[in-house]
Amino acid sequence: MGREKKAIVEANKPITKTLRPAPEESVDWDNTENLYIEGDNLEVLKLLQESYLGKVKMIYIDPPYNTGSDSFGYNDSFKRSTWLIFMKNRLEVAKSLLSPEGVIIVQISFHEFPYLRILMDEIFSEQNHKMDVNVLVRHPERSLTSDKEFNDVVEYALVYSDNLNYKLPKKKIEKTID
Repeated sequence: MGREKKAIVEANKPITKTLRPAPEESVDWDNTENLYIEGDNLEVLKLLQESYLGKVKMIYIDPPYNTGSDSFGYNDSFKRSTWLIFMKNRLEVAKSLLSPEGVIIVQISFHEFPYLRILMDEIFSEQNHKMDVNVLVRHPERSLTSDKEFNDVVEYALVYSDNLNYKLPKKKIEKTID
């Protein structure tokens, strides 16, 4: 079976797992409303549908950039069509989780940006595309020269929301990759 067929089969598999609270691994469990979940992201997204369908106000995704670098906990060397199916499966489930005023932000490298933009326009609708945010990523230990603070790395964040009045807050956000 090809990778594309495997991805489609995986997306449609029923989930046999459950989410269980882990107070002993949490910070301030009794007072916080935050939820930290670790696991395969497609399985976790499907599990979240049971309790959070249409209730999530913000989803941030930093997917594999399809660079072939396998220093991650997952494969990062997909054929383009397999990568698109991989992303489509997750984005469709993520969309079902968003509340009417919710927003999804997906950060991606410039290599996959045009393909992801088309896919997100298809899933979230082009009129719900709010903006593309250029993200300059700082790699302090890997600067090109000693007098340069940033590498020549630009990533993008695509922002979509069904809420016509949604405006991305104007804040400086710095992401440092060590």
